[in-house]
Amino acid sequence: MNPVLKPKVATPALIVVSAVALALAIIFMALAAALSTAAGWMLLIIAAGGIPILLLWARRVRGLQIWRAETNAQWMRLEKLKNSGGTTAEITVLSIDAPQPTGAWITIRWNRFDFVQPAWIEALPEHIWPGSVLLISPDPSQVRPGLPWPATYRIAGDHVLAWAPMV
Repeated sequence: MNPVLKPKVATPALIVVSAVALALAIIFMALAAALSTAAGWMLLIIAAGGIPILLLWARRVRGLQIWRAETNAQWMRLEKLKNSGGTTAEITVLSIDAPQPTGAWITIRWNRFDFVQPAWIEALPEHIWPGSVLLISPDPSQVRPGLPWPATYRIAGDHVLAWAPMV
């Protein structure tokens, strides 16, 4: 599962199924009221049909809540590291172009400068995904004031301080 992507709660199929189930529940309740002899069975059918749909909605809402909590924790860690001192930069991984066993060729955007360029990133303990915002410690030998940007930026694994999903 891609931890960068926000989980979807409502999909068109789930909305349609929920609407149909609600319409059927209303019809069955009207029938149960009209035919009081079969009311117990009708209510059992309504409950049996509605419980799986309610459980699916609850699971999806809970998944979204977990994702938001984890994302907030990652952003708080990122902000804490950014404010703790030292030179840092936020970059967004736009695409992963060629994964390799020792790293990957990626396309990044320097968030502060809105500059897009290719980069090589060493293999990290965690997977990175397109849409990840990385807090890095920039390499002063590659980025210097007054000099042009390097054609390809190299990101050492130990220069990546934290990451968080782009919100």
